[in-house]
Amino acid sequence: MKKPFLILAFIVLTLCNGKAGNTTRYVNPFIGTGAIEGGLSGNNYPGATVPFGMVQLSPDTREAPDWAQAAGYDYNDNTIYGFSHTRLSGTGASDLIDILMLPTTNGRTSSSFSHSQEKASPGYYQVMLLDEQINAELSATVRTGIHRYTYPTGKDAQVVLDLDHSANKGSWGRKIINSQIRIVNDRAVEGYRIITGWAKLRKVYFYMEFSHPILSSTLRDGDRTHENTPVINGTNLHGVFHFGHLNTHPLLCKVALSSVSMENAQQNMHREAAHWDFDQYVEAADNSWERELSKITITADDTQKETFYTALYHMLLQPNTMSDTNGEYMAADYTTRRVTHNETHYTTFSLWDTYRAAHPLYTILNPDRVTDFVKSMIRQYEYYGYLPIWQLWGQDNYCMIGNHSIPVITDAILKGIPGIDVEKAYEAVRNSSLTSHPNSPFEVWEKYGYMPENIQTQSVSITLEQAFDDWCVAQLALKLGKEEDYQRFIKRSAFYRNLYNPDTHFFQPKDDKGQWMQPFDPYKYGANGGYPFTEGNAWQYYWYVPHNVEALIELTGGKKAFEKKLDAFFTSTHQSGELNDNASGFIGQYAHGNEPSHHVAYLYTYSGQPWKTQKYVNQIVTTLYNTTSSGYAGNDDCGEMSAWYVFSTLGFYPVNPSDGQYVIGTPAFEECVVKLPGNKEFRIKAERKSPQDIYVQSVKLNGKPLKRFYITHEEIMNGGVMEFRMGGKPKI
Repeated sequence: MKKPFLILAFIVLTLCNGKAGNTTRYVNPFIGTGAIEGGLSGNNYPGATVPFGMVQLSPDTREAPDWAQAAGYDYNDNTIYGFSHTRLSGTGASDLIDILMLPTTNGRTSSSFSHSQEKASPGYYQVMLLDEQINAELSATVRTGIHRYTYPTGKDAQVVLDLDHSANKGSWGRKIINSQIRIVNDRAVEGYRIITGWAKLRKVYFYMEFSHPILSSTLRDGDRTHENTPVINGTNLHGVFHFGHLNTHPLLCKVALSSVSMENAQQNMHREAAHWDFDQYVEAADNSWERELSKITITADDTQKETFYTALYHMLLQPNTMSDTNGEYMAADYTTRRVTHNETHYTTFSLWDTYRAAHPLYTILNPDRVTDFVKSMIRQYEYYGYLPIWQLWGQDNYCMIGNHSIPVITDAILKGIPGIDVEKAYEAVRNSSLTSHPNSPFEVWEKYGYMPENIQTQSVSITLEQAFDDWCVAQLALKLGKEEDYQRFIKRSAFYRNLYNPDTHFFQPKDDKGQWMQPFDPYKYGANGGYPFTEGNAWQYYWYVPHNVEALIELTGGKKAFEKKLDAFFTSTHQSGELNDNASGFIGQYAHGNEPSHHVAYLYTYSGQPWKTQKYVNQIVTTLYNTTSSGYAGNDDCGEMSAWYVFSTLGFYPVNPSDGQYVIGTPAFEECVVKLPGNKEFRIKAERKSPQDIYVQSVKLNGKPLKRFYITHEEIMNGGVMEFRMGGKPKI
């Protein structure tokens, strides 16, 4: 039975402001915002933003959001502490959470709220703050948050500005280095804060304007308080601005951000948000989402549409715009640099997650932005020395393993994405694979042909993932005719073989003497250091040779042995010790809640048993995604969990995310139309007699039988029709 909030949310999506688009009306931003009934959620947020925007304006339901509320909001909470302007979507760790504001009538710093008086749709959020009966509404442009507060009659309208509010200061050594609030005039306030945390030394500048004059103000740094002073500096800053009795007339506030300066923030506002028509901002945000979401239209029931379009929405929340309207941005070396007028510099690259499916999906739906994504990564190489690992607000936080900018860049170039300097890209890719950096000691890699666990922890996972990255480097070298480099990196791409133990039939850690490290338990989990496996176990990492599945099949003992091991993987429920926090969404040892498992269901196709791929993909689609606040089987991880769903429901998935091929699974919908550049369309049809017809009987591409188990990127981008004939029994 649907939860009451979902019924309400659907009504809101359909009716809010009367202007919801054909696809935006199906988006439910509350999906994935809080675990229920012992499940997981997704770590998503319900607030207002636009596609790939700098500003993500949303309520914070925790005074200091932490790992379990990484986006600042938990659907199970009943208190709002204010609305901050930046956040991460679906991540396993919290950061950003900048520039908090809260309307009040008496200086309160929090309020209770109820989901029965809360609404959300793309680009719009509304909640009644119950303690003082203040109605708060939010919208956004790319770089500006738009607030509309309606106060009760006869009450003093106030706004609290909190520059100390952040993610938990007990994590990542987080602290405010310096901050400032400056009252420019009776309608404008500006300032900044410099904060260090998961991303180091972030500079966040803001400029805000109010629709009514400030009558008086109180600025405070900790216990030091000043009335009606124009400026305050410190590390624990708060401001309260008084506007008098507005008599039900709403107070509007616009808050623009910049990573460079207050002047740039002001310019961002004046170029993007010059007027005071709140409803017009909501309509513009909805239109921007409609343009993006309508690139795929599906024929499906309303619940399927709600899940699908919310997943697509979550995938398009990031990477985030970092450059200002004048092209300036804070570079990785903390200097101010500028892109040309037709370029955008992006940040928020959760690459260990998103290279697998989100970035390949961007090459289909957003190839114009992919050019700027790649250029943004290369700029870090130019100023920092190597490509991003996990980049946030322009800084690398070194989180996770591998060098997964490399497959993203390789994929873009091999697919012919225009506007990329291929020689510069190759220089960045090559040198980032030779210059040692955290978790990537390449002198060790080339000396031993694997990562010894006693020298580099997480050694098995790094060995497997780095072998794939090296395969990507080799493909670019081959394309550019760099034969010596090709031979070097293609050799490195096979280093995974050096950790295969034929006695245990698993990839297993070795020390620097070449000895297998004991004891070895393939069911035991590691986290992010101190163990050979990253956020998983030996079972989940066994399948990670996406660049050479045929060789993995050979190592396993042939197709029959490979199929048998896959069967064991999907059916064994044995556990050893504690599970990793990221291990969830189980089907046997398969853990859909974390990325290392994501491609594994598609491997049955390589063993000649595509019907088992179809069986498990259908099971994942139908049981591990739903329309509740607990709608994801794990962290959405900047849209990666969502991208898996979008690809898989279309009927194919990039097992190797850099070879331009998509392995066929099972389409979930009657018909899908993907709108492509150049007014082309790729249409996917699935002929079935009942929803239980999940097994592919035959496939045609543009009227001709498709005799292989994959479709190419080029075939999709050329447009055409892919026709599935489905049945209730496997075609063996």
